[in-house]
Amino acid sequence: MATSILSPKRDAPGDARQLRSRRALSGALLALLEERPFDQLTVREITARAGTGYATFFRHYPTKEALLGDIAADEIAELLARTTQIMADNGSYDSTEALCRHVHQHRRLWNALLTGGARSMVREEFIRQARDLLPHADGQLDWLPPDLGVLHGAGATIDVLAWWLEQDGKYDVEDVAAILHRLVIAPLTGGLST
Repeated sequence: MATSILSPKRDAPGDARQLRSRRALSGALLALLEERPFDQLTVREITARAGTGYATFFRHYPTKEALLGDIAADEIAELLARTTQIMADNGSYDSTEALCRHVHQHRRLWNALLTGGARSMVREEFIRQARDLLPHADGQLDWLPPDLGVLHGAGATIDVLAWWLEQDGKYDVEDVAAILHRLVIAPLTGGLST
């Protein structure tokens, strides 16, 4: 069984100093991701950029992957909220484009999550969280078991986004939104003829 960097978000610290340290570490990691891929970063670089001690890092996180997972928890929730909105809008292209625009605006983080070795864990976590929403979702297609629709829709969405990020700017937001909508969203919402 693979260990997930995306375990439930760690409890928020109660002490203001601990909160400042976590914010500094998160900010430092995000700033460093603008400069280099995640797998090239070290804990020492993160703490130096954050202005915290090396030992302070380990009082909050066991690994740099755990820090990335903590940051990613909010991003996955945001992306999932956008995805469920797309399904509720009966495959609205505008919602699909908004999802792609969000990933594009946060592409350094999503690059780290989907192309830096954590892709399968992010995909698994995205599907797990989507399944947690399943009791609240209405089935769009009579012939499709809802759990299978979630598995396919969530997994395929992550796969398309990961593919896009690997293309290094070859496709713009509108191109990918059209691909994602026609390949994944419209078939799941009954937007295409069966």
